[in-house]
Amino acid sequence: MLSDALWFLKRSDDWFATTIIGGVLSLLSVLILPGIILQGYFVRAMRAAANGEQAAPSFTDWGGLFVDGLKLFVVTFVWALVAIVPAILLSVIIGIGTFTVSEAATGSAAASSAGGLGLGIVSLVLGLLVFVLGLLAAYLVPAAGANFAIEGNLSAGFDVRTILSGALTGEYAVAWLLALVVAVVLGFIGGLLSAIVVGFFVLFYVQVMTYYLWARGFADATGKGRQSTGW
Repeated sequence: MLSDALWFLKRSDDWFATTIIGGVLSLLSVLILPGIILQGYFVRAMRAAANGEQAAPSFTDWGGLFVDGLKLFVVTFVWALVAIVPAILLSVIIGIGTFTVSEAATGSAAASSAGGLGLGIVSLVLGLLVFVLGLLAAYLVPAAGANFAIEGNLSAGFDVRTILSGALTGEYAVAWLLALVVAVVLGFIGGLLSAIVVGFFVLFYVQVMTYYLWARGFADATGKGRQSTGW
């Protein structure tokens, strides 16, 4: 699977032009519109990977790319709320706790110390909770995106039963871990090279690899897609 991911983009007949376009869109993604189009391409890449296609797709039908990218953004954002909402609540609780402790400081030193200790414990527990939920969201978001890409409709991105049935499998877990290694190792290299622009093209190539792995792992786990490329 890893070798297929590595050569997925390179096997495309117009891989060089695709990489150039993808790199430019990555560079301009801060302008939002290019970023959405880029997400749309990743949807197309995931669909191709899930269907067992050996080569990455090209940048065609830009209107379709925009629509798919917008849908993928919605899916990603909603699932990310699993981590965002607790983080906001944590900030509010810590803010209230800090104010309470500061008010207690005007009283006895013992009360102030106890309040500070209690706030620290609560902050630690909630911080761990946010971390776990953030990790869970990072694990499930690619599965949700893959299911949406395979089915082609927005509701598939929120089909919790199907998403969990695919995510809680060895096939998907291995693919997710491989994607994580690729993103950390090669993404780090691409990040360093971003200082001389060429890094954006490397990062695009790396992103295509990670989306391939996510989709292929999810497809293998759920039996979706036309065929399996194997591991």
